[in-house]
Amino acid sequence: MRFLKMRRTWLLSLLALQGGSLMAQTATAIKQVDNSKVNKYYVSNKAPLRQQYFVKLPVTAIKPGGWLLKQLELQRDGLTGNLGEISIWLSKKDNAWLSKDGKGKYGWEELPYWLKGYGDMAYVLKDPKMLKETKFWIDAVLENQRDNGDFGPHVEKGAGKRDLWTNMPMLWCLQSYYEYSNDKRVLDVMTKYFKWQLSIPDDKFLEDYWEKSRGGDNMLSVYWLYNRTGDKFLLDLATKLDKNTSDWRQKGNLPNWHNVNIAQCFREPATYYLQSNNPADLQATYDDFKLIRDIYGQVPGGMFGADENARKGYDDPRQAVETCGLVEQMTSDQYLLQFTGDTFWADNCEDVAFNTFPAAFTSDYKALRYLTAPNMVMSDSKNHSPGIDNTGPFLAMNPFSSRCCQHNHSAGWVYYNENSWMATPDNGVAALLYAPGEVTAKVGTGGLTKIITTTQYPFNDVIDMKVITFEKNAFPVYLRVPAWCSSPVVKVNGKTVKVTAKGGEYIKLDNTWKNGDKISLQLPMKIAVTQWAKNKNSTSVSYGPLTYSLKIDERYEKKDSKQTAIGDSQWQENADPVKWPSWEIYPASAWNYGLLLNSQKPEQSFTVVKGTWPKDNNPFTNTSAPIMLKASGKQIPGWQIDQYGLCGVLPESPVKTEQPQTSLTLVPMGGARLRISSFPVVQ
Repeated sequence: MRFLKMRRTWLLSLLALQGGSLMAQTATAIKQVDNSKVNKYYVSNKAPLRQQYFVKLPVTAIKPGGWLLKQLELQRDGLTGNLGEISIWLSKKDNAWLSKDGKGKYGWEELPYWLKGYGDMAYVLKDPKMLKETKFWIDAVLENQRDNGDFGPHVEKGAGKRDLWTNMPMLWCLQSYYEYSNDKRVLDVMTKYFKWQLSIPDDKFLEDYWEKSRGGDNMLSVYWLYNRTGDKFLLDLATKLDKNTSDWRQKGNLPNWHNVNIAQCFREPATYYLQSNNPADLQATYDDFKLIRDIYGQVPGGMFGADENARKGYDDPRQAVETCGLVEQMTSDQYLLQFTGDTFWADNCEDVAFNTFPAAFTSDYKALRYLTAPNMVMSDSKNHSPGIDNTGPFLAMNPFSSRCCQHNHSAGWVYYNENSWMATPDNGVAALLYAPGEVTAKVGTGGLTKIITTTQYPFNDVIDMKVITFEKNAFPVYLRVPAWCSSPVVKVNGKTVKVTAKGGEYIKLDNTWKNGDKISLQLPMKIAVTQWAKNKNSTSVSYGPLTYSLKIDERYEKKDSKQTAIGDSQWQENADPVKWPSWEIYPASAWNYGLLLNSQKPEQSFTVVKGTWPKDNNPFTNTSAPIMLKASGKQIPGWQIDQYGLCGVLPESPVKTEQPQTSLTLVPMGGARLRISSFPVVQ
């Protein structure tokens, strides 16, 4: 008997050494993570707030790698990292953010817009120069709080009506800084500030357009602080904020149709749902998302065409969205993923991040444009109004332009990185937004464990992970299955795990993990064709998470940034337009093609062509796209640039044309600065 026990122990040890992980390995497909527990190691919602499904890790817990690291490095070396030498709003002379009384010529949303991305990039990249600059601005905010609790630029929008919007993004900057530093001053300043907010009469609270629309952002900070201090007055303030914020619960209507407000603020009812427990609040957020896309979002790329403000009848794929709107939609998706556990929000975040966001910039991230559309064949500095809602040079790639987007774009990729992994209520971790990099977190029994992810996703379907741990540790790992994937394959230490999961689910791997264990997730990609019946029966095509656009040769013309900037732009006196030029992009090949499709099996109309991975690790360009599609189509001579200088409105499909059939190359939409992504179908 003793010999048998010894032999069994020896076999178990041998299996573990060989990667067998025999102990309690199970794999299950689940629709929802169990949120009945509370994570032991990371700050979760305190009662009476609803427990979230995923818990955000500290800002430094996730280190980017591969193509994602490259995007952040390009931003650091490009406009984000150097905006301090261009933007007048980041000037340290006469800046209201640097004064105790909040007075100064320069000071509103621009500084915190920029800092919330710049600072987080500093923490993630551990860049000494960026860390020093971040600390300068954070210290100024913490040291200049006024006696009554207020801080920041003292801007009033009406007698006694203090504009609180400008402080909302700065609160987020303070929160990230606290996660990085544990500087107790942050908690003290926020507590004093929120007590002051609670004392403001309702008739003078959130009265201006921007702050009234965006009160939900303030509420998120209130809950963040409550979860760390437990001060009950904060719940009263959250209720006050909800009461005075614009009504995002209207059935079939929105309080305003400003594109950034929608992308940013539609989450407000779901945020308050954490406290109210009213299912109607959560449903209102889903309804808002659906409403804007039913009317203006019958296009690929995850967004909707509102230009600055959505207008009835302007719903063609040539209608655009602000770069700010892209960042805010991704941010909303990330929060809603925490609140609901619904993979729907992760899918939308990836859709925007991969297919729309990178196309808003030049490939070196040294210039950006205000507006980007799914169908966009001209990117110049001319006035395209009333074809688009904005009057002025809103389509040019200009580093001196657009104030809001010029600063706010910095948070796009770094927030994506921060939310790619989250902790779970059962002391595990979840892979939610796939990207190369590594996460380090306390899991299971409390030991620090690192998981290194190696992948070229979304340009490849394999995601490899390696567990690094000093001792064996039992904890679950959750893997999100994207909605488009019908047959994921999971391997642990080279052996296929028996689990049947479908799109919109999670694969839960329960295991006692040891150092060197490997997880491999394959998300087989297929061609999918979408018909946008509400938008002229147009068609878009995707392969996995990537949507494809016609490859248009792009001709760049260098311009003087000062001469081609938007009217309300301002810059520092010594800002050098030679060093920071603007660019106009013109088509150097025909763009007015429709697709020829197999009517019975349209997906068979496309061939996948895989190339080599770009040497510079930046796949978001036409020239270095590592994967393309081949298709057939015909030119549509009557579909031309219209009187406003925009891509003409889509013709109704199917389109008759006498032009000959020709071969077409389609490239990933996110790398196409000029693009046709919603195609007419030709006969």
